[in-house]
Formats: sequence, structure tokens, C-alpha cells
Amino acid sequence: MRRIGLALPTDRACPDAVAALGDEAAYAARHFGTEVRLLILDTSGPDALAANRTAADALRPAPGVTVHHLDERRQRAFLRTVLGLSGVEDPGRLLGLMLPDGVSYGACTNRVFLLAAALGCTSVHRRDSDGRYQRHEAETVFPVHHELAFLGRRAADVAASGALTRTRLDPAAADRPVALVGGSFIGEMSVDLGQMHRADPALYEEVVGLSLPADCPEIWRRKLVGEAFRGGGTTPFTRDHTTLMAVSPARVDMCNISLTDAVYERVPLPPATDTIGSDYFLSHLVHDAGLPGVLHNRHIVNHYTGERRTDQGFLAYQLRFARFLLATHHLNAVYARLTAAGGDLLDAEGHLRAPLVAGYVRDSVALDVTANEERLDVLDRSYRALGDRYTAVADALAARRRELLDGAAADMADFALLIDAWQPLVRASRSPEGVRAANAAREAAPPR
Repeated sequence: MRRIGLALPTDRACPDAVAALGDEAAYAARHFGTEVRLLILDTSGPDALAANRTAADALRPAPGVTVHHLDERRQRAFLRTVLGLSGVEDPGRLLGLMLPDGVSYGACTNRVFLLAAALGCTSVHRRDSDGRYQRHEAETVFPVHHELAFLGRRAADVAASGALTRTRLDPAAADRPVALVGGSFIGEMSVDLGQMHRADPALYEEVVGLSLPADCPEIWRRKLVGEAFRGGGTTPFTRDHTTLMAVSPARVDMCNISLTDAVYERVPLPPATDTIGSDYFLSHLVHDAGLPGVLHNRHIVNHYTGERRTDQGFLAYQLRFARFLLATHHLNAVYARLTAAGGDLLDAEGHLRAPLVAGYVRDSVALDVTANEERLDVLDRSYRALGDRYTAVADALAARRRELLDGAAADMADFALLIDAWQPLVRASRSPEGVRAANAAREAAPPR
């Protein structure tokens, strides 16, 4: 029986999201005969953790669904076992990259990947705690419907099935399995920049444009800035639309994505802390390698949590956005080399060549920091021009300028190190001892 990991990483109270994920898991098991491991990786504080635990315990038992709600202590125990089995050098440093003190969108998903490997899952399907599912004609619109219909199947068979709306895939990739199925979101922008756009559209365009390569043609720059962080727009779901293609990373969101183990067991995500967008690396890699994907329109509804609207939450998020802009200096250089490599990213068996990717990442560490110094200058000028809460962001960026510049390069060095160690970590996770550690982490939870 096919086994999947339906995952919700979280660091906040999200009982509604837990309940909704339980419904999606039951749907997957019921309609596709799939065994679902519902993976809630929770690094919340005590009160939020208790709320999520109560929600997980309240999930209606469903045939084929097993719930794993792992707090930070249980995640750390699993990782220590895997690191010890792997034989990698400097396991303490790697533990810090896998379970850092700060918020890391990539690290939380990497933990999902290793846990999924240990539990025998053939795919991971990721959701976020600040989203909810659409409804249409009294039915919930679950993305997993398309994910299980297409993921892992030979692209040519998917194209011939009659289940697609259209096909735009390079025929050269027809014999490869579908590696990614994803959609996006509707609702509020994925990045909290709406106030900036309303206050000064030209300034917004300049700031968002900092994420693009310097040599991006102006006609494309304006188009990309106009589409940035807006997902699938605002139009609610009315009917399915699916396209077999090499899926552009700009068309999917990490709250609505699924990947096969052939992808995430070869290359992890960047473990950078307090940096939004650090978890999109694999969508770039899948696209540039020419691996087949399916893009669908079962978009998830994005909403901002109350914490995001506080002064403290606003400052924290804007700092994460600034770190993202600095990270793009290095990531765009890597993405350019991935694009140039194309099919050479795959070996003779069609597997992703992780050492080649690690080399590109490692080379990016030594990039000149001048471009990032200029990014910080633009942010300082722009945030001070906006005033109000943005002034506090400018002050914080100025106080941390050197740390931010050095940190962007250090994050890439850490990522290269993690790619080098990834295969031993995956093998250790899939070993009998790794499997026992994964199951023990669940069994340590209170009885359900």
C-alpha cells in the first residue's frame, strides 16, 4: 500500500489547521486507499503545544491514518539517533542546522523529510498553519486529490490518462515520473508588504525588485514584481484546472506542495534561520532539472495570524524579509547555474546529482558583498521614507548590518555542508534503528 507523509510544521497554536489536516488525511485514505502518516512537527511553547495536542487527540479515528504529533524534545531525540547512526562529522553542528533556535522554514521541512524516510513514505505533502482550505458546492477542496492522482506516475501515462486539462511538458521528459504536484494560495499576500504597496507603489516596486537578478530584463522585472507574493490571485475555486509541465517555482507555494522521495531524499532545503523563502529551493531544482510536475488550482486560503499584526510580529517578519533579500544574492547565482546545467543535474539513472548542487551552493559563498550592501542601503532609505513602524525596522537593520551581511554567506556554507551530509542522514533514517527511533517518538506521546 502506498504510504505518504501529510505534514504540518508549526511553532504556534493552530488547532483549526490540525483539524483540517485530519480531514484531508481521512480524505486521502478513503478516496485513494492510501496509508497516511499525519506528521505534526511542533516547536510551539507550552500553551500552544497543549492546544495543538488537544486538537490532535480530538481527531476522529480514520482507517489508514496514523497521527504523529512530535514536540521539540521528541524531534531532537529522533535527530540525535539519526545523526549518531549516520557517521557524519560534527553531528552537533548538524543538529543545530536541523533544529535551530530560530525560525527556519527549511529546517522544519528537512525534519519532515527525514521522518518521512524513516516511516517509509514515498512522498511528502506540506501544508502550513496559517492557511485553510477552500470549499465549493459544500465540499472541501483538498489539494491532496491531485497530488495522489498524479505524483510518482510516469508523465506519459499521466498525459494519456485524460485526467489533465492540458499538457505543456517537453516530450524528452515523458518517461520520467511526476516529481512535484503543487498549487498556490489565494487571499492575503504571502509576504506582509500590502501596506508598503498602498503607501508608495514605486517604492514597493524598488524594494521587491531587490529579489531579482541584476541582469533581469526590465520587461520581465516589472512583470515579476507585479506577480510577487500574490499566489493564485483572489478568484475562488470553481472547477479543476491541471497542467502537466515543468512547474515554475513562482506558481507554487510551500503551503500547497508535494514532492516524491526521489527529490527530497537526494537534496535538502537551506536551513537558514529567520529567512522567508528559504524553503523554495527544491521547486527550483525540480524545474531546472526538467523533472515533470503538475500544476493545479486547488489553492489554499492564506491569512495572517494575529501575531503578525502586532508591532513585534511586524518587526520580526520584516527582518525575515530583509534576510530573504540578502539570501537572493547568493541563491540567484545558484539558480542561474541550475538553469544552465538543465538535464545535467540528473545522473544516468535520472537521479538528482547532489554533489553538483552542493558545489554550486559552496561557490556562492564567496560572492562579493557589494550587491548586498546596496540592498541594505535601499531598504534603509525606503523604510525611513515610509516612517511609522518601518523606522524601527530600519534601525534594527542598521544595528545588525555586519551580522546580516556575514550571515547570508554563512547560511550558504551551512547549506552546502548539509547537502554533503544528507545521503548518510537519509540512509540512517531508513535503517532499522532509524525506523525504531521514529516510531518511538510517536509512542512517547500521551495515549490517544
